[in-house]
Amino acid sequence: MTLIAPVTLDGRFVTLEPLSSEHHDGLVDAAKDGELWKLWYTSVPTPGGMAAEIDRRLGLQEQGSMLPFATRLKATGKLIGMTTYMNIDAATPRVEIGSTWNAASAQGRGSNPDSKLLLLRHAFETLGCPAVEFRTHWLNHQSREAIARLGAKQDGVLRNHSRTSDGVLRDTVVFSILEHEWPAVRTGLEFRLASRLPK
Repeated sequence: MTLIAPVTLDGRFVTLEPLSSEHHDGLVDAAKDGELWKLWYTSVPTPGGMAAEIDRRLGLQEQGSMLPFATRLKATGKLIGMTTYMNIDAATPRVEIGSTWNAASAQGRGSNPDSKLLLLRHAFETLGCPAVEFRTHWLNHQSREAIARLGAKQDGVLRNHSRTSDGVLRDTVVFSILEHEWPAVRTGLEFRLASRLPK
């Protein structure tokens, strides 16, 4: 069994910290930045529901199925969101990267590709995963395009796969990156991040 344990991952633009209840207030402020919980195609906790969401993620961590992180922007020291390894299969090992959201003001500034580079590098180079998975709502075109830009390949669509918070059935698009594809994906992400650094 591979040990998939809490770890701090430090990148160029962000630091991914093991999620704890101490992140609550900063994450509430991050969610208010853009009122992200109002986006119908994604699931971001409301300010009042943040504590319950942190507890939910930490509970899944105790069960071994999730490893949650808080995302901190290095330039300001502020928390900007959350991300996770989820649906962990420690025996393979295999993980899904998901349940991710970033404050509106941090989007398009390198935080997301940096976060993905950190998570993918740790999954492939430390945990030894043969594949890493991504899933998103069929109608979340922004997320689907972002996942494809990483270099992930679409595996298929799980139709009527789950229900959203308002009870509507959703189709889920599944993507993955395989270990032999990782070097090219890593190079692409490093190039994107280098282009954002000051000259």
